[in-house]
Amino acid sequence: MMKFILFFCIAMITTIWGQSIIPLHEIKASGVVYDIVVDENYLYAGTGHGELQVFDYHTQKLVKTISLPKIKDFTGDDTYPKVFSVDHFNGKYLLMSEAKSGYREVFLHENNVTTKIISVEDHQAIAKAKFVDEGHLFIGTLGNDVMLYDIKNKKEIYRFQISQSKFSDFALNNKRDTAVIGCESGEISVIDVQKGKVIQLLKGQNLDNTYKVAISNGIVTGAGQDRRGSYYNLASKKGGYFEGTFLIYATALSPSGQKAAYAINEANDIAIYNLQKHQKVALLKGQHSTLNTIIFLDEKILFSASSDPMIIMWQLP
Repeated sequence: MMKFILFFCIAMITTIWGQSIIPLHEIKASGVVYDIVVDENYLYAGTGHGELQVFDYHTQKLVKTISLPKIKDFTGDDTYPKVFSVDHFNGKYLLMSEAKSGYREVFLHENNVTTKIISVEDHQAIAKAKFVDEGHLFIGTLGNDVMLYDIKNKKEIYRFQISQSKFSDFALNNKRDTAVIGCESGEISVIDVQKGKVIQLLKGQNLDNTYKVAISNGIVTGAGQDRRGSYYNLASKKGGYFEGTFLIYATALSPSGQKAAYAINEANDIAIYNLQKHQKVALLKGQHSTLNTIIFLDEKILFSASSDPMIIMWQLP
């Protein structure tokens, strides 16, 4: 009888809180990891050591490093630039890094050659940059401007301000034709990337800053300063949220949009929710410091990065 009661209690806890999962693998980068991107073969990480590092996550081995030159800090000393944003598209690598006076620089690496396409002299306060296609970048700035940038001609095709609120994050869908923008108001703007127009405004689920946003298969999520992990369905225009116990710094969506991940508590555990059932299905435990990025490879495998050199690979049941 006691064994049955114990089994029943464990089953109830697992149902309510989700299965507890520990890391599958850990990969150590050269410095604090600020951004990660993943595809079917490799993981790409931007670090505080002025590098974009490429790892084979199957073997956890480093296969390529792209290094940027040192910059002068505010004291005049040489230091490695932080690489805040990275991307990879058809053999091309993108790096967005810090520069002097709070500005940013953007580099393109192709055929083992690194070319600066936006320099500190352009006075751009860029927050994030990603490929739209081989010839264009989608860029968000600290002033909450977004732009479509022509790489070859080094010019802005369009640029406009989303709102007066401070920029937090943007994410592109799988086709890279739609972007979602998060800001300190808690609202999430949906952008037609080619036309440069706001096509939808998502609001009501976050009441404060959305640190991170994600979009996949018509679903959008937000990681909120108000301790809410929000979600929206673009087709139905309906949404909801999950309550965390601490500031929610990161979120991600599986390719199907059925699973959402949120940094859910002060221990930086990652909660996995089934959005269709509105139910927590797993709790990922083992993060070393404050989460800044979560990304799904598929419906089972995901990666996370924090304010430290460790990148964690997780496998869902």
